[in-house]
Amino acid sequence: MKVVDQLIKNLRNTATFNPDAQVAPACILWPDPSRQWESIIPSLQEKLPELMCLGDYTAEKKTGPAIWLRCAIANCVEDLDLTKNQTPILYLPGVGRQDLRAIESCPENIKPLAELQYRGIIWSQVSAKDWTILAFLKSDQGGLGLHVSQNANTKNAMRLAMRKFLNEDLTSLKGKYLDQDYFNALLSGGDFTRNLLQWIDQGDSIKEEIGTLEWNAFVEICVSQLSFNPQSEGLLAAATNLASHNGPWSVVWDRYCEAPIRYQNIPHQIRRCAPPLTNMLWHMSDGPFPGWPQWNEQQEKNLHQEMMNLAKLPPHLARKKILELEKQHGHRRSLIWAELNEAPLACALEHLASVAKETAINLAAGTVEELATKYANYGWQVDDAVLRSLAYTESISSFEAIKTAIRSCYLSWLEDSARYLQDITTQSHYPGGTYLTAKPLSTSPGDCVLFVDGLRFDAAMRLKDKLNKTGFSTLEEPIWSALPSMTATGKPAVTPVHGKIRGEIPNPEFVPNVIESGSPLIRNGLLKKLLNNAGWATLTISDNSSNDEYAWCETGDIDSEGHHRGWKLAKHLDPILIEIHDRIAELLAAGWKRVQVVTDHGWILLPGGLPKIDLPKTLTESKGKRYAAIKPGVSTDERLYQWYWNPNHQVALANGIACFQHGEEYAHGGLSLQECLTLKLIVTPGKNKQLAPAVEITDSGWKGLRFTIAVDGNFTDLRLDIREEAGNAESSIVLNKKKLKENGTASVVIDDDSKEGQKAMVVLLGSDDSLIAQLPTIIGGEN
Repeated sequence: MKVVDQLIKNLRNTATFNPDAQVAPACILWPDPSRQWESIIPSLQEKLPELMCLGDYTAEKKTGPAIWLRCAIANCVEDLDLTKNQTPILYLPGVGRQDLRAIESCPENIKPLAELQYRGIIWSQVSAKDWTILAFLKSDQGGLGLHVSQNANTKNAMRLAMRKFLNEDLTSLKGKYLDQDYFNALLSGGDFTRNLLQWIDQGDSIKEEIGTLEWNAFVEICVSQLSFNPQSEGLLAAATNLASHNGPWSVVWDRYCEAPIRYQNIPHQIRRCAPPLTNMLWHMSDGPFPGWPQWNEQQEKNLHQEMMNLAKLPPHLARKKILELEKQHGHRRSLIWAELNEAPLACALEHLASVAKETAINLAAGTVEELATKYANYGWQVDDAVLRSLAYTESISSFEAIKTAIRSCYLSWLEDSARYLQDITTQSHYPGGTYLTAKPLSTSPGDCVLFVDGLRFDAAMRLKDKLNKTGFSTLEEPIWSALPSMTATGKPAVTPVHGKIRGEIPNPEFVPNVIESGSPLIRNGLLKKLLNNAGWATLTISDNSSNDEYAWCETGDIDSEGHHRGWKLAKHLDPILIEIHDRIAELLAAGWKRVQVVTDHGWILLPGGLPKIDLPKTLTESKGKRYAAIKPGVSTDERLYQWYWNPNHQVALANGIACFQHGEEYAHGGLSLQECLTLKLIVTPGKNKQLAPAVEITDSGWKGLRFTIAVDGNFTDLRLDIREEAGNAESSIVLNKKKLKENGTASVVIDDDSKEGQKAMVVLLGSDDSLIAQLPTIIGGEN
């Protein structure tokens, strides 16, 4: 029950009488000599149609002089809609009970009402005193029985906040101590900290939005809780206090850190302030400075310079330096500046440290098989870390720093492993062999083969991780691509019609041909025809039909994106992998038993460009980035390898990771682990999905538009979200999902004020975004 409902109930109960001994009262008189209740009368009249007010005549407000009120209760006023079953209530502002009782000295304007004290009944305390707001809230005899402070500031705040207080839930008020801070917070919007942050973010324009009463209440709370006066000390003083976040301001800072994106102008406001630090301290990489964006900017500048200096160091010293920088700057990833994308180098450093650590391990040793095993176990993680670090590039400046750090330790590692692989395969044989020795694709009824162009080993491992997190089962098998590692050669080699293709017609583009017709396999239409004739359905991008025993389909052209974007592929790789994941999910949901994910080749990506070597055009019939067709009869010092589709036709591959073209950051066609060792994934629906962890929601509640929850049980890695539809991730309405803390609590903030009062669903999400628990709620209100 709300306060207003109890007030109405108490008012109406005043007219209760014993029909066996009494007559019904003509009216209820509500005297209010100090006009304390006057501000809430319009609100009450919406729920109390029988409530009328003494004052100047205004028919629509049911207000009029004493004689009009007498006529009203006598049903002599036309068009006055009074509830027949309820006793009329006459509110008398500026009139006290004693004014009515002293008939001879009664003011002229209320004399017509004086006799109603005998025919009606007065709403008053047990002591016969007129009800004040404080008395009504405190009294347990006819009042609410609440615990309320009695000082002057509380009384003033109480009167100002009364309109909003009427809508408070009475049950939630029991046991609370209601003081000036409570009423001021209620008047200023109920969430003082949020209002303070909004003011710092938006400036004094918020005064006009909230109104004078609310602003004054806000000022009073600031003075009471923070010893800070917004009116006299001003906006920049508040920004300074927030950045320093000492004493009670630490609570405000913690609240800001929960949703810094909501207050996008606060960093600008802090930058307008002079930080209370010396220049010497300002350059420190640790200390009590995380609230100042200027400090973070200085740290990024320092880190940028240190990363640029890596170009002067040999690889082993560059690796050591990167690990030292990680120790100095890694903690900044936990600060709000990382969440606001203002610490890209500190974020990239996490992955650059992995590059430095892993490239210290020499791959260039052992047999081909041992080399492949080392790369499959951990080597691919270096390539993955390079891409993840590049994904944090936000500007030309940050790219230069990240590029320099990558090249300082990654370039030599790439070069050494590529040259070693080339050396040992020259001495023996390339493990991918030719069509004569290669193992054909193994399939069974119910298989759908999904081809992804350029699914490098590390990208395939990322895809595998996404599939496993969403409950699918995966088996992986390293596969050496066909040489040269290019689509024209490699794609036909992974098709189920491998046996119907040969390189009987040697050509400088290394395009095989269909045995039966001799046609070069240069168009997808020919491959589709070949597949269809062999009993394989070919599915379009939107076709999931499982009516056939076998199917071939294609999605996610990573290679095209790499050629088009260069190093920027790093920023777009995850969306492509999500698209591939969703395609696999669609196929399995449609009834395919297995999806075999295959690819044609990998690639080398090196920001700043691969080293270039010259290969005169006079020696070649054609030349790609990392491969070339040598003219018949021409002698060359380049490494020559057998073409996969025709061992008698040779292909020249560039040494190391060099490129025959200048300035290429993304390339393939040569011989390296990154280009040639790929990963086939076999995906099935998954039979042993883990049961959702058992959790119990023990407490939850709103404070303004901030929701807090507490849970017991197995809540490790769970995250809190609020959605309009529990099962629809796109309907999330929080600024950021929050991971539960070690004590099982978390809080999130709703950014959109218009959502207040709407129904929503609180959800707890597992590490794979599965729904673990949910709870219906009213935004800003009750669970």
